[in-house]
Amino acid sequence: MHFVISATYGPTDPTRAMLPFIFAATALQDGDKVTLMLFADAVFSAVDGAAATLVPVGPPNKYEDVAAHPNATVFVCKPCLEARGLTAASLDKRAKLGGMNDFHAAAKQPDAKVVNF
Repeated sequence: MHFVISATYGPTDPTRAMLPFIFAATALQDGDKVTLMLFADAVFSAVDGAAATLVPVGPPNKYEDVAAHPNATVFVCKPCLEARGLTAASLDKRAKLGGMNDFHAAAKQPDAKVVNF
């Protein structure tokens, strides 16, 4: 199965920010494919080194498990990034700039299931 996940929460709520990564890590562990799209404040999670500082209450931080997995793609919304004064140079090198077209393309694949956080 291919999970297409949208995330909107960032560092101001580390538990909510990490939930899409926890879900994605579980899916990847089960052999599924994951496309994760970071919108709004979730783009801060992809700033190089920032995700490691997020400490969710309860579940562990799973950013690294997802970003490093070969069956995962992490897109960062380019307009969302720019609106927050960030640049592509500040991102984790494994993240890709993208937009709604990328999210839509992943979501319309025959085996895709969309999950929103």
